[in-house]
Amino acid sequence: MESNKPRVVLLCGEGLSSVLMYNSLVGVVNIERVIMEAKPSATRLISRRITRLGVFRTAGQLLFVVTNKFAAKFSAKRVDQLLQRYGMNRNAIPSHVVSKVSSINSEQAIEVLRQARPDVVVVNGTRILSRDVLAAVDVRFNNTHMGITPKYRGVHGGYWALANGDVENCGVTVHLVDQGIDTGGVLYQQTIRPEKHDNFNTYPIHQLAAAVPLMRAAIDDAVTSRVNVRSGVLPSRLWYHPTLFEYARHWMIKGVK
Repeated sequence: MESNKPRVVLLCGEGLSSVLMYNSLVGVVNIERVIMEAKPSATRLISRRITRLGVFRTAGQLLFVVTNKFAAKFSAKRVDQLLQRYGMNRNAIPSHVVSKVSSINSEQAIEVLRQARPDVVVVNGTRILSRDVLAAVDVRFNNTHMGITPKYRGVHGGYWALANGDVENCGVTVHLVDQGIDTGGVLYQQTIRPEKHDNFNTYPIHQLAAAVPLMRAAIDDAVTSRVNVRSGVLPSRLWYHPTLFEYARHWMIKGVK
C-alpha cells in the first residue's frame, strides 16, 4: 500500500451503502480495516420503538417496512442504472479486510480499531457509537447522513424533505460523529435533485453519489488539519420511518413516492 495515502478504518453495517462507500474510497485511501457489525436484534429495536413512539405508530412503520421490501424489487433496475451513471460498483468487500462483530460498540470492535491505527475513521450505517469507541483512537470520526442536518436527523432525510415540500433541503451531509443522533458538527452538505423515475428506494443512491466526494474531502481535511465545522440547517428534528398510511398519503396527494 502507498504510505502517503490516509489510513482509514470503515465502521459499517451490512448493506449496499457500505459496499458502495468502500468501493468509492478504496484506492483513494488505504482502508486498513472494515469493521462490520451484525444487524441489531429486530425484537429489541421494535421494543424500543414502541416505548418511544407507541404501539400504533410502530405498527404502521412495520407495515411500511414489510411492504417496501416487496416494492424495492421493482426499483432494482433503476438502482442499477444509477450505479452505472455514477460509476459506482457493488463488488463485495474483500473478506480479508473485514472483521465481523456483533456490535460496533463491542470490546472486539474497539480492539480491532486500535490495532488498525487509522488516520481517520469513516462511519456508515451503524448504531450510535459509544463513548468508548469514540475515545479508542484520537482521530476524527466522519459519518455520511442521508439528509440535511440537523433539520433532517434520523432516517430517510431525503424522502422527508420531499414529503414536506422542502426540495431545497433534500440532500446529504458529511459530519463529525458524537454521541447524539446525527448531531455532530457539519463538514459538508450537498443537495440532490431526484427524477421522475426515482422513489424511496433510489433517493439514497443519488445521495450517496453526492456524498462520496464530500467524504473524500473530509478525510483530506482531517489528515491535513483543515477541518472546518459549518452551520447546519435548522430547526433540528429527528425523523423516523414513515407509516404505511403516511407514505400512501404523500404519494397520492403530493406525488412523493
